[in-house]
Amino acid sequence: MKIGELARRTGVTTRTLRYYEEQGLLHPERQANGYRSYPESAVLRVEQVRDLLAAGLSTRVIRVVVPCFEGSGPRLRPQVDAELAANLAREVEQMNVRIDALTRNRDAVCRFLRRATPAAPTGKE
Repeated sequence: MKIGELARRTGVTTRTLRYYEEQGLLHPERQANGYRSYPESAVLRVEQVRDLLAAGLSTRVIRVVVPCFEGSGPRLRPQVDAELAANLAREVEQMNVRIDALTRNRDAVCRFLRRATPAAPTGKE
């Protein structure tokens, strides 16, 4: 299928698909006229990439781990692999570090707002 059809079927822009290709996440064939040609399996791959991006993984990590996943959406499941598990455990730890930093920053801003304005938002402290 051509890039426009893949974009339509996955709900992403052609620009996004080109970006995924640049990042090594999609591997279309090139036709003689230079057009990209995607296999049917590219629909699932794009869905997987979107799911993993939404989970907070970087394209660098996705490039390594996406071949180790099956399904998409709620059925996205990793295949059993010790190296994949170790990589994902590191990613979870990095996510936790980012979450902790964001929580501290949010709490500091909320404290400032409470002091600065009597009816300021309280956040989730």
